[in-house]
Amino acid sequence: MARVVVDGGDIVVRLSWWEKAAARRRDVRVPESALRRAYVEPDWWRALRGERDRGTCLPATLCAGIRKHPQGQDFTLVRSGGPVLCLELHRSAPLSRLAVSVPDPEETLRMLSSTAAGGGS
Repeated sequence: MARVVVDGGDIVVRLSWWEKAAARRRDVRVPESALRRAYVEPDWWRALRGERDRGTCLPATLCAGIRKHPQGQDFTLVRSGGPVLCLELHRSAPLSRLAVSVPDPEETLRMLSSTAAGGGS
């Protein structure tokens, strides 16, 4: 399952080999300074916006890859049935939002909050 970590001033979504294949991309890396807002979306389907551009979408199961919408592009790795960690990014970032199903979204959110408050890792 994907993990979100802070590495050298970047927020990194680390993907397993099969998640990389489904999303059709490698790990996702954005500058920590691009983070505008982080929250946990309790309803997995609300984390999805726009239309699939690249990646895999299995209805009511998994959506992995890039989704395009009028505000830009989102990277999603969302599994049905659970909460999703959502990271809204500034307009200067290459992506608008990261929406990722992680093992413990609340704990990951706390880690990101403490890292941002502490000025990075």
